[in-house]
Amino acid sequence: MHPRRSDHLLGAAFVVMWSSGFVGAALGTRDAPASTLLAWRFIIAMPPLVAWLGWRRRRISPRDLALHLLIGILGQGGYLYGVFLAAEHGVAEGTISLITALQPLVAVMLAVPVLGEPIGRRQLGGFLGGLAGVALVVGGDLDGGAPGWAYALPFASMLSLVAATLIERRARPAAALPEALAVQAGVSTMLFSGIAGVNGSLAPPLEPRFWTAIGILVLLAMFGGYGLYWVNVQRTGVAHISALLYLTPPTTMLLGYAMFGSTLPPLSLLGILICAVAVTVALRTPARSGAQADLARKPPDPREAASGESLIAAPSAATPPDRRPRSAASYRCAPPNQG
Repeated sequence: MHPRRSDHLLGAAFVVMWSSGFVGAALGTRDAPASTLLAWRFIIAMPPLVAWLGWRRRRISPRDLALHLLIGILGQGGYLYGVFLAAEHGVAEGTISLITALQPLVAVMLAVPVLGEPIGRRQLGGFLGGLAGVALVVGGDLDGGAPGWAYALPFASMLSLVAATLIERRARPAAALPEALAVQAGVSTMLFSGIAGVNGSLAPPLEPRFWTAIGILVLLAMFGGYGLYWVNVQRTGVAHISALLYLTPPTTMLLGYAMFGSTLPPLSLLGILICAVAVTVALRTPARSGAQADLARKPPDPREAASGESLIAAPSAATPPDRRPRSAASYRCAPPNQG
């Protein structure tokens, strides 16, 4: 198969797998609370991760362990709980996907006061345009049956993921990616099992629909989406995978329509178009020379990509981290194990 064609197929498979997480959240929360669904999602996923850790036998420093515990609480616990709670209370899966997809733009804006990094007019315009588009989407979807306060949940989950991103960018833990993933998944297992246990809802329902959702979340969204995320990063580069992630909201909406008959009104569709334009403007970079383009396709340094399964598509290149220019794409947090 021609390399370019295989890259396209891998990219398309990644978008579908990644988008399936939001659909799995909507499906599973029809039979169980968000905490129950998330607890069993991680309980099922942990054994292979533990086995992988045992096979690798690598140690994690106390500093990296503490950092990844914190990143896991924010980037997986806070992010996923907000996403799943929003689905539980009736927010459309496409709307959730769109709101959380604005994460890199928000991260860029917050990097100015937190990390002291500059922001350009194009990034600022993209940020404001993205917010306007989301406002139209949410405004058009308010009659969909979800309470108004539920639309704040995806925003809160996005901000939790932004916080995890900025912590990783500032602290730069050195643990390898599999170890980081296992630590973050482990703390998420304890967190959601504890919440479900306190609420008296840890026992899973027997409905086949619930376990179908678990299968989607673990096999497709977590291992499939996450695995294809890094395959695409290595084959086509960070900027390309960042662009692919912005195809997940419309893909999620198509999947939601196919599975649940979910639709959005014209005002929301206009908001989606505005968001797409805003993101394209914010992430657009000047044309690069052939050598620069080849460099951008190199896989990220594993030590810099160790922010966990969702955290940061680390900058590729051999330039020292403190000397690399930052773009909106470099703040893309691939959602933890996805929706």
